[in-house]
Amino acid sequence: MNPPLPRTPALTSRLPKVGTTIFTVMSALAAEHGAVNLGQGFPDFDCDPALVNAVTRAMQAGHNQYPPMPGVPALRQAMAAKMQALYGLACDANTEITVTAGATQAILTAILSVVQPGDEVVVLEPCYDSYVPNIELAGGVAVRVPLTPGSFRPDFDRIASAITPRTRALIINSPHNPSGMVWSAADMQQLQDLLAPTDVLLISDEVYEHMVFDGQVHQSVARYPGLAARAFIVSSFGKTYHVTGWKVGTVVAPAALTAEFRKVHQFNVFTVNTPMQHALASYMDNPAPYVELAAFYQRKRDLFREGLAATRFRLLPGQGTYFQCVDISSLAVPERDLPEGDFCQWLTREMGVAAIPLSAFYGDGFDQRVVRFCFAKKDDTLREALKRLSRL
Repeated sequence: MNPPLPRTPALTSRLPKVGTTIFTVMSALAAEHGAVNLGQGFPDFDCDPALVNAVTRAMQAGHNQYPPMPGVPALRQAMAAKMQALYGLACDANTEITVTAGATQAILTAILSVVQPGDEVVVLEPCYDSYVPNIELAGGVAVRVPLTPGSFRPDFDRIASAITPRTRALIINSPHNPSGMVWSAADMQQLQDLLAPTDVLLISDEVYEHMVFDGQVHQSVARYPGLAARAFIVSSFGKTYHVTGWKVGTVVAPAALTAEFRKVHQFNVFTVNTPMQHALASYMDNPAPYVELAAFYQRKRDLFREGLAATRFRLLPGQGTYFQCVDISSLAVPERDLPEGDFCQWLTREMGVAAIPLSAFYGDGFDQRVVRFCFAKKDDTLREALKRLSRL
């Protein structure tokens, strides 16, 4: 008699509503159909060879073992100097800056470090898809507040109404993924006034901080003392230096918040790739790559918008990030009436260009006939995509 087959024990999912992300789905579909992938947000061009060479030098110099848990001191000091120079924030590299395994880990760690079971965390939709699952993993309750449809500007009356005695934190994101909206100085001041009488913490996702266009200035939380004193400020070297696969970021926070952050950080990643930290520290000696990044991406944005303007897509404002949103409701194809997700699959299969539906960034799948393209691509890639989209 054969023994019974091994059985995997039953379990209850910690994230029962989570499946494969839309980014994975659309990238796989793009590869299957040979489509130009303007869906997932990553460059298709290389980073500066000098940065790669700096990693090689760091490896050859023997920087291949564990670094300190908070990050290589030279990189934390370089970040402290940058925060002071750009935003006027004086922060202690030893007690207020932590190097993370990218921004996604940084956000998860911030949430796990301060959110207790039953705490409420306000998120502004549409929002990056990791926010709500992170809150749920901490046992918190996500309170969804919509940004204004069309402009995607914050609605402070709605934000104020969402804050209760149970609110532990608010997550904001500027420049905003997926819409490209940028918070103004007036927005930040209004947020500072709103939170001043509360104990609500702030998680500020600023990974696109150097991609702000048309002469605007990035309004980092770091510029506002009343916000900086209660905030985790999240940055990404991957976005800034075209190395998204390196997964290296930072969190700047007051010492008391950083102490709690590091308690979690040391047990979910402990520390981050050593030679890349040393390379980034030396590369940051020259601020030009991030100072000039806005002009680099604004040129790509303008090239892409000019091409889209010749189609029946309706362009939405694109003030920052490397994303461009368009309204599909005026297209002269019957598929315009499909749900956004189905439209993006049709666009990938039939037109050979992959996009992301904005409905994927809403908990209820809110469909407003808007899709998102990524223009962090070679000019030839963008021109090929525009050639295919011109058939619409």
